[in-house]
Amino acid sequence: MNEASKRPITQKSLTALGKFMRFLVENAYSFTVAVMGLVHATLAVIFLFADVMELVQFNIVSVIIYVFCFILCRSGHILPVYASIILEVTIYSVVSTYYVGLRCGTYCFLFSIIPIIIYFGSSLFRGSQRLGVVIMLILNFLMFAVLYVSFFEAAPVYNVPRGIMLVLVILSAFAMVFSTMFYNAMYIFSSENQVNILEKKNRQLSAVAHEDALTSILNRRGFLPLVRDLMEEPGNHFSIAFCDLDDFKRINDSYGHEAGDEVLKHVATMIKRELPGSDICRWGGEEFVILLNGCDMLTAKGQVERLRKSIESNPTSFFGKNIFVTTTIGLEENKDIYSIPEDIIKVADARMYYGKQHGKNILITEDNE
Repeated sequence: MNEASKRPITQKSLTALGKFMRFLVENAYSFTVAVMGLVHATLAVIFLFADVMELVQFNIVSVIIYVFCFILCRSGHILPVYASIILEVTIYSVVSTYYVGLRCGTYCFLFSIIPIIIYFGSSLFRGSQRLGVVIMLILNFLMFAVLYVSFFEAAPVYNVPRGIMLVLVILSAFAMVFSTMFYNAMYIFSSENQVNILEKKNRQLSAVAHEDALTSILNRRGFLPLVRDLMEEPGNHFSIAFCDLDDFKRINDSYGHEAGDEVLKHVATMIKRELPGSDICRWGGEEFVILLNGCDMLTAKGQVERLRKSIESNPTSFFGKNIFVTTTIGLEENKDIYSIPEDIIKVADARMYYGKQHGKNILITEDNE
């Protein structure tokens, strides 16, 4: 099998793993109490074989506790679940060590809840409240120290068979290692996921900062750098068209501002349609500036004139009404005398203004004194 055929499978596997990890993160508490309940059910069976009935009963009670914790998780009551896990494991470690001794390793369950204390505590508490997490970690270690010292030479109540002792040691060690690896993996995934979300939001904010919210075309901040980049490279031919919708205030006054917004969006759509590949900017209000890249004055004149006629003959439909609008346009070609984008735009703007004073709905391509 070649590398090309392997790649889609690998990508699919990574996607499946990502979805699975996202599911675990979103259901972390429910998953945790489900695993804890399963562990205690397993321990109940082990101690049944060892004939340690006190611990069989204790583990059955623990399973019942985790069933209730699961219900609390599904209803969103997380804090009592967090407290229940810590208390149950701590009490279990003490009681089980008392009955079967240190050699069975059940005290290691104290270490298995350290990642849980940190992972869930960091999401439940904020600011100075997180001091509580530190205190719980200190108390957890102190409990281990007291437990170990107290039962170091003490004889257990039950001497369990060697095989069961090995199973208990392996199970408690597995719980400790699994907890550490699993919640570290969850933390890493959550952190990377948050970084990805922030990067996506930053990209969206960056796009918003350079786009007009109403028409989804460029605003000045996004448009001017494009013109500036073209001007900095010698030999680039382009033209700038400055468009202003005629008597736009009359449209707002007659039909309302919502109708005016629809007209602006409709005009922006027509500019995109008539001048594909051009960069379009909503300069402000009812003004549009168009960058016609690769167009000299003659070519740009033909294209912009078609645009003017298209705007004139294609009304905006608004609640069953056809709103006609015209536009006056000033056009200028890039020349060596211009050093910044505003220089060209100013000339195109002045020509548009001249057209406004001399009839409107017209394209002006040269200066008039």
